[in-house]
Amino acid sequence: MIATAGLVDFHCHLDLYPDHAAAVQDAEASGVFTLAVTTTPRAWPRNHELAQRTKHVRAALGLHPQLVAERENEIELWDRYLAETRYVGEVGLDAGPRFFKSLDAQKRVFQHVLQRCAQAGDKIITVHSIRSAKMVLDLVEAHLPSERGKIVLHWFTGTKSEAKRALDLGCYFSINAAMLGNERHASMVECIPLERMLTETDGPFTRTGERPSQPVDVALVVKLLSQLRCMSSEETAKVIRDNLRTILL
Repeated sequence: MIATAGLVDFHCHLDLYPDHAAAVQDAEASGVFTLAVTTTPRAWPRNHELAQRTKHVRAALGLHPQLVAERENEIELWDRYLAETRYVGEVGLDAGPRFFKSLDAQKRVFQHVLQRCAQAGDKIITVHSIRSAKMVLDLVEAHLPSERGKIVLHWFTGTKSEAKRALDLGCYFSINAAMLGNERHASMVECIPLERMLTETDGPFTRTGERPSQPVDVALVVKLLSQLRCMSSEETAKVIRDNLRTILL
């Protein structure tokens, strides 16, 4: 397995591990650029505080679509914190059966997020789109011009045609090992240029072996992507690093 320093985990819930501070310290020690996403604005201050002490960890300001039913009123708190960060997420839509009832509220929140990010400019947004790729892309197209911010579609499971539409809109994709272990999703990933990809773990919601995934486990994602593309892991890791630099410019 390749060295972890310089790898990218663009979607990880560091605050949902048993010891948040230790998870941040481990990510920092690994040298993996780690985007610590949040699911509620109330989690922002602590995530921001811990990330500020590091070189490699950044915190993102989120309001997760699965929590919108109970927490839509926290959008005012989200607004208050937005100026403190360039990174936004986890946000988006979830039209799965457990969360379909709140879809109208989710759309209101996501539209609001996109509009505020467009007004602010230069935000990087990691987006959830379970069973809702078309709706997500419709809202992105309507409310976030590509020159006003960047979208990274997290664990995207839409169709190949939806992936092409996302590419046309300027979106990036963060890829994890679970996607590459699924034949249909891996086939969709093959259609995405490597230059539009980042890597992620979505830890601790995914597992590597018998334990929750950690940022260092993006090394496995790089290995699997390399096998899919018939490239060396070192070549793949360099492209992913270059993609991150492009997004941050």
